[in-house]
Amino acid sequence: MKHGWVSRQAGRLALAILGSFTIWSPAAAQPPASSTPRLEFAFEELVMLSPALVPGKTPYGSRNMIPITGGTFEGPGIKGTIVPGGWDWQLARADGCTDVKADYMLKTDDGVIINVVNTGALCRPKAGEAPKPVRTSPRFEAPLGKYEWLGQTAFIGTLEGAKGPNGEPAVKIRFYKAM
Repeated sequence: MKHGWVSRQAGRLALAILGSFTIWSPAAAQPPASSTPRLEFAFEELVMLSPALVPGKTPYGSRNMIPITGGTFEGPGIKGTIVPGGWDWQLARADGCTDVKADYMLKTDDGVIINVVNTGALCRPKAGEAPKPVRTSPRFEAPLGKYEWLGQTAFIGTLEGAKGPNGEPAVKIRFYKAM
């Protein structure tokens, strides 16, 4: 009788140990599919730029300021122009990357003004490497109403060089909502 009890106890212990491996296994550490973020396209901007103003080397690195002269944006349920007068303040770091911080305004086709502060880093590829895509972290400040969702959602942006309709320097930025 005692032998049967020992066997049952050993079996329970083995199940407990195996169960702990399941609890702590990498598969068990995965979040449920419903909590894994996905991205949904929000809108695209074509931002027109003036030549850089170069304040020069500072204690933090080399600075550039690129004036934003206008542009357009469009996506599902949102469309308009980029208000001239914004800027992209850049800091060239010792590691070959450049921090970017753009601050500018959008004006929707129905007259609503929205502030955009978009930050990111552009890093030069090492010798023999392909260029890395540039990702940004935008923050939008929109008035309450039709576009308030911009300030209530996390976004990621992609940034690439472009040309304006008359060949002027520009960047194309695509914004995606985290869902």
